[in-house]
Amino acid sequence: MLVTFDEVLSIADKGEFAIPAFNVYNMETVMGIINAAEELRAPIIIQCYSRLFANEEGYYVSPIILAAAKKATVPVCFHLDHGTGEKEVMRAVRYGATGIMIDASTQPMDGNIAETKKMVELCGYNGIQVEGEIGHIGSVNDESMCASTTVDEATTYANATGIRALAIMVGTAHGHYKKAPKLDIDRIAEIHAALPNVSLVLHGGSGIPDEQIIASIKAGIRKINFGTDVCYSFLDKVFETSRSLIAVDLFMKDAIKNVQAFAKEKIKLLGADGKVK
Repeated sequence: MLVTFDEVLSIADKGEFAIPAFNVYNMETVMGIINAAEELRAPIIIQCYSRLFANEEGYYVSPIILAAAKKATVPVCFHLDHGTGEKEVMRAVRYGATGIMIDASTQPMDGNIAETKKMVELCGYNGIQVEGEIGHIGSVNDESMCASTTVDEATTYANATGIRALAIMVGTAHGHYKKAPKLDIDRIAEIHAALPNVSLVLHGGSGIPDEQIIASIKAGIRKINFGTDVCYSFLDKVFETSRSLIAVDLFMKDAIKNVQAFAKEKIKLLGADGKVK
């Protein structure tokens, strides 16, 4: 069933686990993730990166996500990931997204607050809740990492903007890590204590050691993003499949199963399995 960002996060807040948020790019990645959620009776977020809404892909992928979500018997939120501006946000809303992230984290605090507050107001007219980010969560290829988000920064930003969820910088990055990151678990707990009504989000979930994922959830993380590893789970199987199999629907069968297997692993790790009757 298609649900709002608030509805899916409220399930995690109440159950003290984390919702897995999987980035998708095509029908096959959607199918694999939905199949995993149905099998394990888990609430999930299916999200698309902002680039897809800046280009034409979002127009085509969105109806697939909506059809899968509406058919599903578990809660599914359709979310925009790292919305870079008003154009991408408005397109995502128009295409049916039920959750929005605005990422103005590269701006100074005042600019980030102003941009986020504007998107919260615009999306609020449509009953859609917003995720913001403070402390820029960059790439593993960046020369240096930003310092962890402070409690004062998080509370100032959240109170000024009215966000429903907050992505914080606590040692993660996007992409495949060259060496395992060390998350600032204490900082997560401090921010969670200061903002009990705002769901905390961990970006860059691909490649974080399982024990740190579990510790971050115990400290208060309620949404964890997986993008890079979704791509690898799909592409690894595509590259292994014999080119003698010409029919594309048959060619993609094993890739769908591989995405499903990956999603099941993360659903269980985050404690989201069995949370839906």
